[in-house]
Amino acid sequence: MRHGIRSLAALSIGLAAAVTIAASSPAAAQQRGLGDLGATRAPAAESGTKVDVELVLAVDVSWSMDRGEQEIQRAGYAAAFRSEDVQKAIMNGLNGRVAVSYIEWAGSFSQSVVVPWTLIDSRESADGFAYRLQTEEPERERRTSVAAAIDFAVPMFDRNGFDGLRRVIDISGDGPNNQGRPVTDARDHAVGRGVTINGLPLMTSGSYASWGSIPDLDLYYEACVIGGPGAFMIPVNDWSQFPEAVRRKLVMELAGDWDVEAEDGARVIRTQNGEDVDCLIGERMWQDRQQRWMDGYQ
Repeated sequence: MRHGIRSLAALSIGLAAAVTIAASSPAAAQQRGLGDLGATRAPAAESGTKVDVELVLAVDVSWSMDRGEQEIQRAGYAAAFRSEDVQKAIMNGLNGRVAVSYIEWAGSFSQSVVVPWTLIDSRESADGFAYRLQTEEPERERRTSVAAAIDFAVPMFDRNGFDGLRRVIDISGDGPNNQGRPVTDARDHAVGRGVTINGLPLMTSGSYASWGSIPDLDLYYEACVIGGPGAFMIPVNDWSQFPEAVRRKLVMELAGDWDVEAEDGARVIRTQNGEDVDCLIGERMWQDRQQRWMDGYQ
């Protein structure tokens, strides 16, 4: 049985539901994993520990990625938190500490908290967070709902025991939203709550792209997903770029836009530039796929 979160909201079965479904209240976050092994030091919910940033790392585990690619993601984040650059970015901040949580997501009803809110204020606590990321295998799920991942993450900032100068959701994924409410609605709601959304679009499929892939995922993330003060994204075109992209992105997020040179020349793209992008392309692709499936049985 999968550990994690299952929303109890009713699922619309109409073909147009992907475009028109209203947002349901996100489920309360639950935890899975190792429990208290000394890596997590989250304070009581009312303590409001001052931190430089509260960061939710939201990582795609949909079926479009195989187990090896999902393990690359976990290993990349773990390596980043063990890196000198990321640890320096954390400890050189105004408060010298950050709060981080790691979740995995797929469809509208598939979100799991892998590592709950964790105070990182030293090399030891950063190493402990990295250790926890590598103690469980990722679990693959169906569909892709960037909107539901955002909606799930936003309430996690409420009464989490931390008081951050910034609140950030970091979304990584390899396809557009194809389930749940429009991603722009979820993004705008989060930004209205004072949350910045950064992105890591994974354009790594090449000629073996799944039915739900689009060729310009970076433009989609730029126009439809990221938002808020200082929002940015770093596209990944090959899995060999992933560890460096994650390291650079975390340094910028944890240090408050302190940029760092990328060894592979990874591009940092800032908030929307007004490109004419169809933010409902994923929903339309899903409806077309369902229609072809139904036509095949008539």
